Amino acid sequence: MDTSESSTGPRTADGEQKKGGPRGRRRWAMDTRPLRRPAYRRLWASTVVTAVGSQLTAVAVPKQIYDITGSSAWVGAASLAGLLPLIVFALWGGAIADSMDRRKLLLLTNTGIAVTSLLFWVQAVAGPGSVWTLMLLLALQQAFWGLNAPARSASVARLVPADELPAANALGSTVMQTGQIAGPLLAGALIPAIGLAELYLIDALALCVTVWAVYRLPALPPLTPAKAGSAGLRGVLEGFRYISGHAVLLLSFLADIVAMVLGMPRALFPQLASETYAPYGEGFALGLLFAAIPLGAVLGGLFSGTFSRARRHGWMVIGSVVVWGLAVAGFGLSDSLWPAVAFLALAGVADMVSMVFRGAILLSAATDEMRGRMQGVFTVVVAGGPRLADVLHGAAGSVLGPRTAVAGGGILVVVVMLALAAAVPALRHYRI
Repeated sequence: MDTSESSTGPRTADGEQKKGGPRGRRRWAMDTRPLRRPAYRRLWASTVVTAVGSQLTAVAVPKQIYDITGSSAWVGAASLAGLLPLIVFALWGGAIADSMDRRKLLLLTNTGIAVTSLLFWVQAVAGPGSVWTLMLLLALQQAFWGLNAPARSASVARLVPADELPAANALGSTVMQTGQIAGPLLAGALIPAIGLAELYLIDALALCVTVWAVYRLPALPPLTPAKAGSAGLRGVLEGFRYISGHAVLLLSFLADIVAMVLGMPRALFPQLASETYAPYGEGFALGLLFAAIPLGAVLGGLFSGTFSRARRHGWMVIGSVVVWGLAVAGFGLSDSLWPAVAFLALAGVADMVSMVFRGAILLSAATDEMRGRMQGVFTVVVAGGPRLADVLHGAAGSVLGPRTAVAGGGILVVVVMLALAAAVPALRHYRI
């Protein structure tokens, strides 16, 4: 591997760094240091393309299912149909990523996702479509994505040095959050113009760019020979044992579970838009509520220079989760729409900071032969936490009322996170 692309090679240091760090605008603007490294730049550029393309399919699938069935229950069932393959194959994919060349795994899985998107297009063009075919293709797509995500995330630590991991995570997360905003808006504009089927085709073509970018990456074989059975159930279980034996890794996962399960209030957005913020227009209020957190996350990424050089990664995670909880509590106490949106946007900024430093801890605190499995568990936690939150907040909102449930959840986040930080010093003391 080229030394400019390796975390073990000589580090780049420009004139500003030699003088004590960036000055002026560069002190607070997005930290783009990782983009100077060709391999990471290729990986990131492919994410820019697919972040929007994947959201086109994410909109097209539930839209097509609803067009076929006329039932939101079927739309929900399809979401669950994709969850189990995602969980199973993310855990397995992490073990596989630790036992083979991660570049080869990325090539195989990205090709699989592209073929699946092409099959989505074929069935849509053939019409009128079958909901069972859609659910099968969705499960297949999520299985490929589960295999892909751990290898993709674990590869970052081989492409940039340790002190640039927060910046690299901020760059990747900002692109993904931007895609979650721009993709659905673009899908809404394209469906009336070109039809639903073509959204699948655009996604498949975008994935070809990703395959080409991954093809140009350097080889990423295991740094140490993989143990026998490490790509199977034994390897998955070794990953869980590894987490249990490293307090800082365990706390990084628990921090996300605490924030998302206790403090993600999206299940109550429709009720709040209908009851509390109805004077502003129910549809308008609902759109703002759903957009506020990702918009805040994008803003956090754009100004990542303000925090990406922090070395006390543990305190950054603790602080960002506490701010998330306080912002969610503030949202729950707001009876006016604009302060509510502002609090949610602040929560989005905190969530971005948390994602950046939790991701950096997973990549820096774990050894290379375990990074894939850590990212597999991370994928499951990120995917499963909000879904558990939907169940918990939906039930609490029906009993306590939506605003009380939201504010109470935010306060619980603060209390539980501070208690964990006090009880287990490993996270407080972790730095690079």
